[in-house]
Amino acid sequence: MNTYIPLPNSSVGSPVQFSEPAAYSYESCHCCPRNCQINRTKKQGWCHSPAGIRAARAALHPWEEPCISGLHGSGTIFFSGCTLRCCFCQNSLLSKDHFGKKLTVNELGDAFLRLQDKGAYNINLVTPTQFFPDIIKALDLVRHKLHIPVVCNCGGYERPEIISQLKDYINIWLPDFKYFDNELAFRYSKAKDYFEQASASIAQIIRQTGTPEYTLHPSSVPGRPDFPLMTKGVIIRHMVLPGHKDDSIRLLYWIHQHFPEHSYLISLLSQYTPYTKNPDYPQLNRRITSYEYNKVVDTALELGMTDGFMQQKSSAKEEYTPPFDLEGLD
Repeated sequence: MNTYIPLPNSSVGSPVQFSEPAAYSYESCHCCPRNCQINRTKKQGWCHSPAGIRAARAALHPWEEPCISGLHGSGTIFFSGCTLRCCFCQNSLLSKDHFGKKLTVNELGDAFLRLQDKGAYNINLVTPTQFFPDIIKALDLVRHKLHIPVVCNCGGYERPEIISQLKDYINIWLPDFKYFDNELAFRYSKAKDYFEQASASIAQIIRQTGTPEYTLHPSSVPGRPDFPLMTKGVIIRHMVLPGHKDDSIRLLYWIHQHFPEHSYLISLLSQYTPYTKNPDYPQLNRRITSYEYNKVVDTALELGMTDGFMQQKSSAKEEYTPPFDLEGLD
């Protein structure tokens, strides 16, 4: 069951062609704003990711926004590792513990095609930044067989220069925009320049992606109307944190003032779930209240940000996190 619902008055193309690969590699890594310039074939940088792909799951995922998951699911690849250190990460087994299976470029390309064969509406790259060099190679390998859009589902902490090199590889972007206040970003995600990097990156994403486009997909359920699937566009995600609704509200004002209207969708997440009681962050050891979330949603509506989605409170459950069991990576 998808727990997203459109924002009130929300309004709801074909995949782009691939180009030559971007000119960067693991040998002097600058995949993310940490810009370690470490030779990852010899040692690990800030993210502790190896030179080579690791992933934990490749399967249909029904719990993205409706225009991404549709009725049957988005073809998600969950990659191991992360360039952030979010203390509340729901996928910490991957992001912090680096659980996953090592894959060759050929094996990753095969996983893309298997997901397409299973009926995936798109290929959804979840937390891919640290493996972009090999992901590009895998996409190049299957470009002549892959006929569905490619989604980049990332934390927003990106480099605009890298994003520009991905223009002809990524059709749909799902960046988080986590914080307005860099003090919060450093406290919770160890990224003291998060706002500057995320705002510049999302601006570049919007410039190069353009206005959202959709195609109507026939429903396989009798009596249910056809439904729109995004083929190109940007969905900016923001998860409201307990005790920090004011930061969310400031961020919405900034987005409204700086990004062109109708150039993106906004997705306001209520799904924050404290998976463990963390004594270092006691303010995060609870779910958000209806009051906190509704104040943020009300602000979006007051600003006219009605293109997008909100979540039902039932989204804040552990059961919506998929099992990381190496499915689809055999």
